Amino acid sequence: MNRTGVIVVATLLSLVAAISSLGGMSYLSWTRAQAVEEKRLQSFAQQALQRAQIPFHDASVVLHRLHNTHAAPCSNAHILQMRKITINTRSIEDVGYFEKGVLKCTSWQKSRNTIIQTIPDFITADGIQVSQSMLPEISGKPMVGMFYAGHKVLIDPARFTDIVLEPEIQIAITTSDGHALSTLHQPDMQLVGTLLKGTQAKTGIDSFSVVVRDGELAAVVLEPYGKIRDRLWQEQLIWVPFGLLLALLFIGAVIWISRRRLSPLGELRFAIERREFIVHYQPIIELKSGMCTGAEALVRWRRPDGSIVRPDLFIPLAEESGLILPITDQVIELVIEDLGTWLTQHPDLHIAINLSAQDIKTGRVLDVLQAKLENTGITNRQIWLEATERGFMDMQAARATIDKARAQGFWVAIDDFGTGYSSLSYLQKLPLDALKIDKSFIDTIGTDSVSSNVTPHIIDMAKTLQLNIVAEGIETQEQADYLLAREVEYGQGWLYSKALPAADFMQFCQTRAGAAATATPG
Repeated sequence: MNRTGVIVVATLLSLVAAISSLGGMSYLSWTRAQAVEEKRLQSFAQQALQRAQIPFHDASVVLHRLHNTHAAPCSNAHILQMRKITINTRSIEDVGYFEKGVLKCTSWQKSRNTIIQTIPDFITADGIQVSQSMLPEISGKPMVGMFYAGHKVLIDPARFTDIVLEPEIQIAITTSDGHALSTLHQPDMQLVGTLLKGTQAKTGIDSFSVVVRDGELAAVVLEPYGKIRDRLWQEQLIWVPFGLLLALLFIGAVIWISRRRLSPLGELRFAIERREFIVHYQPIIELKSGMCTGAEALVRWRRPDGSIVRPDLFIPLAEESGLILPITDQVIELVIEDLGTWLTQHPDLHIAINLSAQDIKTGRVLDVLQAKLENTGITNRQIWLEATERGFMDMQAARATIDKARAQGFWVAIDDFGTGYSSLSYLQKLPLDALKIDKSFIDTIGTDSVSSNVTPHIIDMAKTLQLNIVAEGIETQEQADYLLAREVEYGQGWLYSKALPAADFMQFCQTRAGAAATATPG
């Protein structure tokens, strides 16, 4: 595309970005204004419900206490007890005692009039009968009556909305099924009933509302839509100018974020953060018995879409960038998570974990291993640490790490032996436990390849140094027979199994153990 075309496209993108940003900021302002106001009203409703629960709680405590009183009904002691409760309980205006449905006395005196117990409007979960509007014997102000086992307490409805709010904020405290207990600032009760039923308010109602429920109570809070419009104006003053700025930065930000996000290194960082790595286990077979003695833990990168990224595509990048260290840590955690219980049940089995040159040079992985293995029941002897010859290039640091690892009980193996430049010197200078022959040498067994004579020399060298030998990449029975004849202890490869998920690997080991037991005489 020529310069003019680039300018045209950039201009069009800028216009689209400007329109989208301004429209988006306007929408954001509106939704945020609604959200902020709704949160504010919900806060009021929660406060109101908390205050409304206090009279209910006080009444329940008082009524149950009076039910267990030992004073004779309407005796001086009984009336005095009810009077003290009335005086000392802020929520309660009066206490009365009913006998056979007729009021006999209150907290102030014996009843002078015949007052019949009213039919309750509803009954709470703990058996308290509630009457929404009662006229006490002394005062003519309607009260909420709560009756239990002969005693009734009277509560001023204002106690259920004992909260200070702006005059335009209206609140109704009701039971969950719509019985009104108290209101503040005269809300439209028809609208309150509609909202409690869970239906939308009818068109033309110029108010914003929230409904909050808590157990047997509900709070309905209403306010004029004008408050939201005021809030919207405030939000627009904040957010709309950002729309213009975003329009200018949009294209550059998208390009920068895309490059950073979609670069191989960026993808790898995100994969580590999202823990997209899994471990498959390549079985290691004892060639003499055919038993599975353990496995090599092989890391795999499983993308969110289910696709698998080959290790050779991301391991070199991870090593160059230093991201291999957290990947090693995740492999250790996954091995313990996958096979921890199984390894404790089979202490003769081991798992080999590959280490990078940085792991060997710094030795940090040993501290990580010790911390992760603590209290798992897995012994250090069950963990083999493998590194290629490249990991041993800093000989002094490598020897220090290997000495410490072996002192802690870990086995250490040199991996892909024979593919480096100084294999023999590594074997002579480093205190290793095992040597793994690279697949490229196993492939030459039974062929006329120039390097076919190297394999027996590697085997002899390892035996001279008293190292355990693991042959990698065994694919034919001829290769297995050749290695067994030369007393190579262990092998791995597709002749036995590909790398398996943890569950399949454990099943594989059990199957091999059963087959070996069947093949053993007696």
